[in-house]
Formats: sequence, structure tokens, C-alpha cells
Amino acid sequence: MPETFTRWDAADHLRTAEDVCLYLEACAEEDPGDGSLIRAALNDIARAQNMSLLAREVGMTREGLYKALSEKGNPSFTTVMRITRALGMKLRITV
Repeated sequence: MPETFTRWDAADHLRTAEDVCLYLEACAEEDPGDGSLIRAALNDIARAQNMSLLAREVGMTREGLYKALSEKGNPSFTTVMRITRALGMKLRITV
């Protein structure tokens, strides 16, 4: 009998604020420098939360937020900052 697999989705595993923070931190560390992994992580986090509520808090439509965080999306830094703040996070830079 052949094995069947389901697609793994990070959004299914982001249950607590600590999960979200650690996931975003790990993605930021592994990002290739173009922000693509951070954008993908924010997409996963937004899907794990309430996308409609998050969009309202960010000041966007749900569709606009989906588009900005999609694989072909290119959210502005302002949008990224609004999303992280709406999620209750702060950006911190260390050396």
C-alpha cells in the first residue's frame, strides 16, 4: 500500500506568541538577504492568526494583505512594520 502524505504547513503549528516569535526569529536568521523568508514567515503567522482582523489592524484589506505576503508579493518596510506591531512584536537589532 502506497504511503500518502499531507502538506506540512507552519501555520498549523504557530499556537503561542512564543512559537510565533521563535519562528520569525529563525526565519530572519536564515533569510537570504532579500526578505523573502521573512515575508513567507509573516504570511504563515498571519494565516495562523485571524487574517481579517490583522488586515484591519494594519489598515489594509484582507485581499491586500494576502497579496502583499504572497510568494510574488513585495511588501513595503512600512507594511512589515505595521504587521509586526499589529502582532504585538517589536523590531530589535543587535550586534
